[in-house]
Amino acid sequence: MSADNADIIRTLENRRFDAIVARDFDTFVELAHPDLAYTHSNGALDTLSSYLEKCKSGYYVYHRIDHPIDTITVVGDTAVVIGEMNADLTAAGVRKQLANRSLAVWTRAADGTWKFLAYQPTVKQV
Repeated sequence: MSADNADIIRTLENRRFDAIVARDFDTFVELAHPDLAYTHSNGALDTLSSYLEKCKSGYYVYHRIDHPIDTITVVGDTAVVIGEMNADLTAAGVRKQLANRSLAVWTRAADGTWKFLAYQPTVKQV
């Protein structure tokens, strides 16, 4: 994988997490693929529209997210990001702390832009 692709994906990952914390949903939508599959660490699955609705309604309010990246692998028009997602958030009115390993998938669209396609966090074992 070229360093350029890794830098682009790293920047996009930063933008998507920053957008969710800042409640900048327009930026999140700009980054997301319309067929986004957003799985949560409890196994719940959201589409782009259902995830946005939960965020906009205040069901999910992210206060802080740290997301160190271990590896970025690009194969063709698919990028796989392995790392962590450690966060303070409020979910359904309950304040929580998350400590997850994570897998994010990005795909290159026909116009050459990268779109956030899928996310899968898994609770880290202590």
